[in-house]
Amino acid sequence: MKAVLDSSVFFSDRPISGELYTTPSVCDELKDIRSKGNFEKFSAEGLRVVSPKTENRENVLTAARKTRDFSVISETDCDLLALALELEALLYTDDFAIQNVACIIGVQTVPINQRKSKRIHWKYRCSGCGRYFDHDGECRICGALIKRKFK
Repeated sequence: MKAVLDSSVFFSDRPISGELYTTPSVCDELKDIRSKGNFEKFSAEGLRVVSPKTENRENVLTAARKTRDFSVISETDCDLLALALELEALLYTDDFAIQNVACIIGVQTVPINQRKSKRIHWKYRCSGCGRYFDHDGECRICGALIKRKFK
């Protein structure tokens, strides 16, 4: 079974087997001795570091716009989702935004230390006047901050 590993895997001691992959951007996030040691352990067992294709990244970004997670999905998150989509692999992650976008693109996720999230529908609401928008930022009506809220 193919599996793509988010950085949270390397910060835990959860054993994972199979055909394992991660992205160069995840490797860049591994700074402490524990995560680097776990990375080396998985590498010795055949972990491959692969960059996803651009077209799969575009599919992920399109889905993130639909779920309204676009503003919170990082480049690393996008890479992980794109690679899992490309390889038709399970994605091991605790990140709720990643899991939300994964639902839309058909990528199965497995939580590491957290519960599995349910599909979340976001709305953006002005903290000042209470109007709803389809984006975060500053309200064009009253100038207050627009915040992301559960639908």
